[in-house]
Amino acid sequence: MTLRARARVLGLLFVVGAAIIALPSFAQSTSAQPEAILHPADLTKLLPDAVFFRGQTATTQARNSGGVRFADGTFVLVALVDNSGYSTGIQEKYQAYLLTEVPLSFGGHRLAPGAYGAGIIKSAATPQFVVQDIGAHDLLQTTAVNDAKLHRPTPLQVLAGSTLGKYRLYFGRNYIEFERAQ
Repeated sequence: MTLRARARVLGLLFVVGAAIIALPSFAQSTSAQPEAILHPADLTKLLPDAVFFRGQTATTQARNSGGVRFADGTFVLVALVDNSGYSTGIQEKYQAYLLTEVPLSFGGHRLAPGAYGAGIIKSAATPQFVVQDIGAHDLLQTTAVNDAKLHRPTPLQVLAGSTLGKYRLYFGRNYIEFERAQ
């Protein structure tokens, strides 16, 4: 093989190698989807039918669910649960199952990725949003807001927040705003 032919083969191998190396980053950039709020119909394949919390299982209410799919393909999912088998103390705080693949911020409180129980306590002064680990230990509590102007309240929904990248988790007319934490 001549020197010129060898140079062409090496050049071709270099171009093919560079293309193979660039292919994964190209595939990731073309398959990225924008952030989106998820509604009950979007969650049929993502939410489990029943979840474990404080030594028992509770069925999820798919019709009362919502979430967020972030641009990198990670999720935050939340669904109301049937908490009728739990003590009244747990029922008061454990109204929904919260699953997150990313850290979140609720009212300045950071929540690590994981599975949690969540709910709104209607206290005398202001409603409080509470998050518990799966052993029913309180992890965070912060003030929730009542949205009297919400036109169609449902038992649970996720809507856009006050600014881009923020979302509101509604329990009826009460909500807590959250965002992806750094």
